[in-house]
Amino acid sequence: MDYTIIAVPDMNDSVSRIVLNGIVYQIRFTYNDTESRWYFSLSDAQGAPIVRMVKIVPSFPLNLFMGHDNMPYGVFGCMSNQDVVGRGDFNNGTAKFVFIPAQ
Repeated sequence: MDYTIIAVPDMNDSVSRIVLNGIVYQIRFTYNDTESRWYFSLSDAQGAPIVRMVKIVPSFPLNLFMGHDNMPYGVFGCMSNQDVVGRGDFNNGTAKFVFIPAQ
């Protein structure tokens, strides 16, 4: 299985530019300290929202039920052996945020 690892910055809130399937997007990662949970949002290159505040849970396709025409063709996911991804888990390597392009 081919996949792209998307770096999650060691910040509570960040926006990065990424290229998926040859198209530029903005991806935002937000850590909610009250819930001890990570979320991600995806926008087009100009910042128009595609999806907002999707809870990041391990071992589940995060955009499985999101049928937006402007979503990248593939699945976002979190690879981890843990049940919950904590604040430092992307930074210490116990979790990876990935995009798996559709074949």
